[in-house]
Amino acid sequence: MEASTQTSSPPFAVIFREHAPLVWRALRRLGVREADVEDLSQEVFVIVHRKLPTFEGRSALSTWIYGICVRVASDHRKRAHVRREQPTERVPDERHSAPQLNDLAREQARALLDRALETLDDDKRAVFVLYEIEELDMPQIVEALGCPLQTAYSRLYAARKLVQAEMTRLVGDVQ
Repeated sequence: MEASTQTSSPPFAVIFREHAPLVWRALRRLGVREADVEDLSQEVFVIVHRKLPTFEGRSALSTWIYGICVRVASDHRKRAHVRREQPTERVPDERHSAPQLNDLAREQARALLDRALETLDDDKRAVFVLYEIEELDMPQIVEALGCPLQTAYSRLYAARKLVQAEMTRLVGDVQ
């Protein structure tokens, strides 16, 4: 849903309902652990709710929300408790339901992509995720990230090369 002026912003409940899936997806691809996505999604929407009256409509509402996601994910990854390992008494058992073969392949591909995305710095990762995964166009990304257009293209080009190299390495390790 697009907003053009302060007075035409949709009600918050509508914004939440329409944008919650993209916030969840964006946070996961921006490096937030699945266990933390729910809390950070809530944090994103608290910010959206608080700042919605100041949204001027110069960009799409979704672009504005993506920018908030990028900043929340970046701040989260910088926190000490996220960067440190958390030892446990015992090794956790990995449990998977018996998914169909396609579901398993999709899950493995996502895991490989997540591992490849972890090799990118925050700037490259944000541009890559927003362009390649969320399919935003470059002007929206520039608006969300507040960087020059050429910088965004440069980050995307570099990120593509790094992701490709890492995926090639990871697939080689699996085989």
